[in-house]
Amino acid sequence: MARWQFQPENNLIHLAVEGSVGGTTLGLHVAADTIGDGGRVLWVGEEMPDNQRFSQLFKHLSLIDASRFHAMSFSSSFDKAIDAIISALDSLPSVRLIVLDDWCSNSGKIPVSLISEVERLTKHINSGIKLLLISKSSIDASGKKKGDSFARAEASMINNGFSIFVLSRPKDGPFRIVKWSDGSIDLNLTESGFLET
Repeated sequence: MARWQFQPENNLIHLAVEGSVGGTTLGLHVAADTIGDGGRVLWVGEEMPDNQRFSQLFKHLSLIDASRFHAMSFSSSFDKAIDAIISALDSLPSVRLIVLDDWCSNSGKIPVSLISEVERLTKHINSGIKLLLISKSSIDASGKKKGDSFARAEASMINNGFSIFVLSRPKDGPFRIVKWSDGSIDLNLTESGFLET
């Protein structure tokens, strides 16, 4: 099995994740690949990634490479975090990936104010920078959609130019599936990241 390379055509990605199936790990996987390719990563979340998980996913990188991973916190407010990202983009060279991990509450409607802040951020990035938003998915109570889990605020995110991806666990064990509008891929979650099955 080969290490999965997440290479979507669009640089704006909204990843909806079923609870506790590896959304943060997928973000770290993509971050490690970006750094391995010479890029710099801005990671923003309410909590910093688990140290052990971080070590596992970054173990193939040198300490100098790993120093191109810059972590920030949402702790004060979302708009200030967006300000900090925009400021970092101006001062740091070769940023190729921005990850907003758990950027909204885990359930319910995503507030319009947060979507507006994300839209503001997209105006400051070019096509050479991937913006990866990671949030919890929801189920479709109406039964009108096919599948088990869905991205919240899907229409708004698509209107803002985002491609929607959904990460879920089809069965017990390390098995994961990533779906998008016209495709899907089966993956295995391992200590060092995601492998294609």
